[in-house]
Amino acid sequence: MLIDEFLVSIPALGKALSSFFGVPYEAYRGDRIKPAELLKNLRREYVESGHWVPIDETQEGVTILTTDSERIQASRVVNNIFPKSRLVYKVCSQREFRQTLDLFYGGGASTDSGGALAGDESSMDDLLTSLGGDEEDISGATQEDVSAAADNELVKLVNKVIVDAYRMGASDIHIEPAPGKAKTQIRVRKDGSLMNYIEVPSTYRNALVTRLKIMCDLDISEKRKPQDGKIKFKKYGPLDIELRVATIPSQGGVEDVVMRILASGEPLPLEKMGFSKRNDELIRETVSKPYGLFFVCGPTGSGKTTTLHSILKFINNPDTKIWTAEDPVEITQKGLRQVQINKKAGLDFATVMRAFLRADPDVIMVGEMRDKETVSIGIEASLTGHLVFATLHTNSAPESINRLLDMGMDPFNFADALLGILAQRLGKRLCSDCKKPHIATADEIKSMLTEYSGELVNTTTWKKDPAVATKSLYEEWIKLFADEKRQFTLYTPVGCEKCSGTGYRGRVGLHELLIGTDPIKKAIQEHSRVAELLAIALEEGMHTLKQDGMEKVLQGITDMHQVRAVCIK
Repeated sequence: MLIDEFLVSIPALGKALSSFFGVPYEAYRGDRIKPAELLKNLRREYVESGHWVPIDETQEGVTILTTDSERIQASRVVNNIFPKSRLVYKVCSQREFRQTLDLFYGGGASTDSGGALAGDESSMDDLLTSLGGDEEDISGATQEDVSAAADNELVKLVNKVIVDAYRMGASDIHIEPAPGKAKTQIRVRKDGSLMNYIEVPSTYRNALVTRLKIMCDLDISEKRKPQDGKIKFKKYGPLDIELRVATIPSQGGVEDVVMRILASGEPLPLEKMGFSKRNDELIRETVSKPYGLFFVCGPTGSGKTTTLHSILKFINNPDTKIWTAEDPVEITQKGLRQVQINKKAGLDFATVMRAFLRADPDVIMVGEMRDKETVSIGIEASLTGHLVFATLHTNSAPESINRLLDMGMDPFNFADALLGILAQRLGKRLCSDCKKPHIATADEIKSMLTEYSGELVNTTTWKKDPAVATKSLYEEWIKLFADEKRQFTLYTPVGCEKCSGTGYRGRVGLHELLIGTDPIKKAIQEHSRVAELLAIALEEGMHTLKQDGMEKVLQGITDMHQVRAVCIK
């Protein structure tokens, strides 16, 4: 009544109830898993009339949700039902209490703010309870029994996890069972960080893992060895996505499952990749050349494939034949001929590249150059009139050169072939809805100038006169990033509903672009050390990953904490 007639928000009412009863407020969560063990002898009519319901069991004890904690504690009814358990009381509004009962016992198919289908989950939980999916039962089950369980409502739990993770923008789903009676933790990786999603009761542990194995056609009886497979989710749910699945046996006789969401999508245009003006102009100029070798390097998950596909989109036109070898093919675009690596069938990167050279290519993109043979074919292809793109797992652009030379590449051929190397990282982007601005103090700017210039210690320019170089850099920053009062605005994370209280939403690319100029080629032929290559590149205007990140801090896109986190030495 208060909510409808006086427009009181539910969180405000919850806060008032918490203050009045002196116990924590528990908001309604549509993704809450039904605690089957706690509810097995409790009918809905009984808990509804008593205005209390158990919602969870943790190390602290059994959590009781109620609308009137004083009355329930005084009656000692709950103590009689759970005599051996410590009780933790939490309070909520009448509306949230009814929603929780609907979720647990079936009723209104209410949808939470995250889009989780509560009605589906309640019916799915009821069916899982009837399966009696206890550890001992499932482990001794036949394949037919497991298939029958999978055909029932268990599928809704798995589908819900996948759909929710996709809608949240997550890249990976981690299913982490614990031995014994402990719950199975499900976490998702969003914007590079893992966050808790839900906990599943231990009774569903084996059924959940078995269901996933069935979906990707793995051996359900093999629990001692790692397995990997792929789920084409279109066969099971409403989304046209694929998931790469890895199962790993872990301590306690359980199996972890990690799923990477391969959302097939359109490549981003180059202008949306977050390149600085210098890098954007140089990349467009470099990749427009008719032949040569261009690398994108960085650790796993740093956006290398996304960047390469954006570059291919830029040069993709009807008079260009483009072949790609990828593992897996994540991004598809019209006009590209894309090949999926299949090592079981003997189709590795080197084999596919040799086939490409017989297939009249203009451009070849190789997902990864990890061995001498693949790199040799790439250099050979680039010297015979083809434009070759590839990714490398290296930390920085100058280090990539030494890594390739250490593989045994001829420095003269490699120097001739090299067009450029782009090193990349992904940092967290500040949430545009809640980031808090402040005018940077003189000390903050001085500290940033010192840190920025610390990246330039190898250059002869910097060694000659640091004071002049710092002043010149400061004036350049004033021109590019300051307001009319010569003041800089920096931002700090706050946290809101849209960014799940983290202060960050989305990612921003940090880039280090080394171009294969004549001085760089000469240094490669002389087998120069990384420090010498870095000095030459910096002299020619290259910005290191940290410098590029610091410029994005001054633009208000991210903050120094994120830049330092991804630009480690």
